Amino acid sequence: MNYKITLIPGDGTGPEIAESTKKVLDATGVKIDWEIVEAGIDAAEKYGTPLPENVLESIRKNKIAIKGPITTPIGSGFRSINVLLRKELDLYACLRPCKSYIGVKSKYANIDLVIVRENTEDLYAGVEFPAESSESKKIIELSAGKIRNGSAISIKPISRFATERIVKFAFQYARKNKRKKVTAVTKANIMKFTDGLFLETAREVAKNYSDIEYEERLVDNMCMQLVQKPELYDVLVLPNLYGDIISDLCAGLIGGLGIAPGANIGKDIALFEPVHGSAPKYKGLNKVNPTAMILSGVLMLDYLGEKNAAKKLEKAVANVIAEKKVVTYDLGGAAKTSEMADEIIRKLKM
Repeated sequence: MNYKITLIPGDGTGPEIAESTKKVLDATGVKIDWEIVEAGIDAAEKYGTPLPENVLESIRKNKIAIKGPITTPIGSGFRSINVLLRKELDLYACLRPCKSYIGVKSKYANIDLVIVRENTEDLYAGVEFPAESSESKKIIELSAGKIRNGSAISIKPISRFATERIVKFAFQYARKNKRKKVTAVTKANIMKFTDGLFLETAREVAKNYSDIEYEERLVDNMCMQLVQKPELYDVLVLPNLYGDIISDLCAGLIGGLGIAPGANIGKDIALFEPVHGSAPKYKGLNKVNPTAMILSGVLMLDYLGEKNAAKKLEKAVANVIAEKKVVTYDLGGAAKTSEMADEIIRKLKM
């Protein structure tokens, strides 16, 4: 079977990582017709927008996409393209497995956690008002003195609809992948209406999955628990902001973002991407670790039902990392991005 897949190389180090990933995925034997489209800083210079309409059109048509990292300006400039893609395509579930690989330097071993993050709501919904705007002033007035004059304001929406579908996704993922437990993570003791609704809805959904253990943790306690005894946890389901933070914490447990893959999944569209950023200072140096995007490709193959190819590719990646002979600088080697990809392909063909 041939798959038509959208490839977004990204910017910064994205294009070189994406090229290595494309080469490795082609080497699995899965037949892929690539449709390459541009988004990010380079696209903004060329097309006047960081997210040209043809990118969304391509993904909607092909239903499957994989992208390299895209730079998000800090404090000014355009909003995150990653967030915009998730919202425009209603990719409501962010899936971020965090798994230990032998050969990666870490204080922990045998980590096997899965983060399921709601993607469309919470403080990442982008409902913000600048200081001294008419909207901010109105909200300050309505707060009856709870908000200081001159404040900029972000609004945190949490709905029963979005919470129900993300918690269902977490339980269905756990059941399908023979995971044993789902932990809902909130700060419902303080945010009683927003996080409270998330928690209330999670409890209702959990009643339909008696074969999966269900528990709850407050997000601050969850951070401590993951550092002290991560082996007690399995699948974590969280609102958007906490999910972003906790997934980085869990990436730290396995040795860093360089080996952290990600997927954004909707009703009938899925977009796969590494968790890490674009590292523009390394652009064009053929130096950075391609593992996270290649492992995102593993998630993509699994999603497509190409499970044997996915298992073989993950095994090849794991073997290359464990041997430490042809790996990039962050993994203790001196290989170039493309050289590590070539070594993974060699392992695939053995």
